[in-house]
Amino acid sequence: MKDTIAAIATGLSRAGISILRISGPEAAEVASRLFRVGKKADLRPVDVGSFESHTVHYGFIVDDTEVLDEVMLLYLKGPRTFTTEETVEIDCHGGILVTKKILSAVLANGARLAEPGEFTRRAFENGRIDLSQAEAVMDVIAAGNDLALKNSVRQLRGSLRTRILSIRDEILSDVATIEAALDQPEYYSLEGFSEKLLKTVTAQQDAISALIRSFDDGRMLSEGIRTVILGKPNVGKSSLMNLLLGEERAIVTDIAGTTRDILSEEMRLNGIPLILIDTAGIRETADPVEQIGVNRAKGQAEEADLILYVADASEPLTDEDDMILKSASKGKIIPIRNKTDLAVRTDEETFRAFLSRHNITAEAVSFSAKEGSGLKELGDRISEMFFQGCLEADDEVVITSERQKECLKEAYESLSRVRESLASGMPEDFLSIDLMGAYGALSRILGEDADEDLINRIFSQFCLGK
Repeated sequence: MKDTIAAIATGLSRAGISILRISGPEAAEVASRLFRVGKKADLRPVDVGSFESHTVHYGFIVDDTEVLDEVMLLYLKGPRTFTTEETVEIDCHGGILVTKKILSAVLANGARLAEPGEFTRRAFENGRIDLSQAEAVMDVIAAGNDLALKNSVRQLRGSLRTRILSIRDEILSDVATIEAALDQPEYYSLEGFSEKLLKTVTAQQDAISALIRSFDDGRMLSEGIRTVILGKPNVGKSSLMNLLLGEERAIVTDIAGTTRDILSEEMRLNGIPLILIDTAGIRETADPVEQIGVNRAKGQAEEADLILYVADASEPLTDEDDMILKSASKGKIIPIRNKTDLAVRTDEETFRAFLSRHNITAEAVSFSAKEGSGLKELGDRISEMFFQGCLEADDEVVITSERQKECLKEAYESLSRVRESLASGMPEDFLSIDLMGAYGALSRILGEDADEDLINRIFSQFCLGK
């Protein structure tokens, strides 16, 4: 933490500009050894540390007598910086060679190469952000869609921190009440406190439970909704996939059983990220190769977040449709009546009755992969089914970290023990132990009392320069 560190903060490729970041107690001194101002024929050194904070300056980077590049230099005094330390950023031309040469010069003049995530780690160690916000930094960088980015930025701004601190403060207040009554019973009474505490703990568990449930939404935001297209052979599954992707990705023929293996593609529908998986048609078959595809399709259905069950409206339903829904009725399902552009032999009422026998209450989407009708309705249905509108409200929190989820589960279990102790009439000091257990688990989400190995593991996942 006492070293001055440096790294390239932008991708190392041909670009308009590259940015090099220097942070630490000697950032200005290191930059002063390289930065020159004036005309090329009359370059002169300058004390970067004398610049006014948060100002940009034009000049050149000179290594010994060699002019490396014409640059813009940004000087930032701590603590109003990302790391809270003195920081210099050099904006140079985006060539790979020139960027590397400037970095080499910076390292040769007193800085060391930053470790992965070290800038963000310094922001955490110096108290500018907590661990949940540090994790959100990587989520912002990795965000592949608007919804994931919106959620990551919300966490970066401290939405999860605010929620955790609120619950934690309530717990600490209850512990203080118990400890005061135990230490000075002549001044503090716990009469009626158990009933009040039970209500408080129940509300805290509700809030924690909501955060735990949001993890699946967070995972789907960052990774995509694992969406499996399921149905009999030749009902239009591959045509549906091609339509959703907007390209001929899957082979489409009139021959049943064309799709033998799993085909997976990433896409967005109404801004929602999907991992779209086309599978072999499910039916009884003597073909050993096709049977492997059928078995894989059933396996994909078990792991799916969403199943698009496709039926052919131009043909009657069969026992194979029953077999499909029996293996797929555990998850979220959107039934699709495809080929509605042809003569209909399975109408809406018949299809609704069939779905009802399998306890599927979702309204079917009438679809024509050939004409493209029903696509908007399908997108709207997915929007309604997932995320429960949580991304429309600025105060909603969706967690994406397995670490945060485990801490929340530990806090929930500690509060459950508090409720059990209240029901059993246990002494108040037992309540304090489990309340503080919940407090500690919530604190670890923010990085308080986190062990060094955990912190090292989290920041090792960051890219250089961040």
